[in-house]
Amino acid sequence: MEFSELVEIIKDEPVFETGLLLAGDANPTDIHRQLSRWRQTGKIYQLRRGLYCLAPPFQKVNPHPFLVANRMLPAMYVSLQSALAYYGMIPEHVPVTTGVTTNRPAHWDTPLGDFDFRHVQVDFFYGYNLMGLGEKQQAFIARPEKALLDLVYLEPRGDTLDYLAELRLSNLNQLDWQLLEHLAGRIKKPKLIRAIASIQELAGEEGEFESL
Repeated sequence: MEFSELVEIIKDEPVFETGLLLAGDANPTDIHRQLSRWRQTGKIYQLRRGLYCLAPPFQKVNPHPFLVANRMLPAMYVSLQSALAYYGMIPEHVPVTTGVTTNRPAHWDTPLGDFDFRHVQVDFFYGYNLMGLGEKQQAFIARPEKALLDLVYLEPRGDTLDYLAELRLSNLNQLDWQLLEHLAGRIKKPKLIRAIASIQELAGEEGEFESL
């Protein structure tokens, strides 16, 4: 396979897996050898084993980090600080794309950025939507309510007022308080209920909380 053939096959796909190139009578050994050669010459980036993207100037679409995160693991959604920053709820730029997964925790440093995945149990894997990111890209992203609960759930002091104040949360008026309580109630963790009270206290201080 020539590199021009690869570009034609990939077209405007942000990322691609090795399996896309193994259709028909393609020789797997040759494909892997060529991928390794193109990676070494800087024509493609390897994101993890079996997952690649075209490197500039060959790529037609700039892969969004949230889409890349979704393709890194089969059962994950973007959450925690990345989702909160996406919704404008924390002021800091988040250099690492963070998400949760029912698989083992994982971390990858890639040419497209760093990706960190935290483990949650299966019955806490909910509260996310498939959202458009532009350029025909989509990713599963936690709702703002669930992104907060995921952070509370995974951080040792996540339910304390001090910890939540350190996040410098803002735009809390976008939270659906009934949904927040519903999502927290799906898993019986007193920590989550305590956190809601702390979040409501912070929202009340900013004049953004209306009692139900």
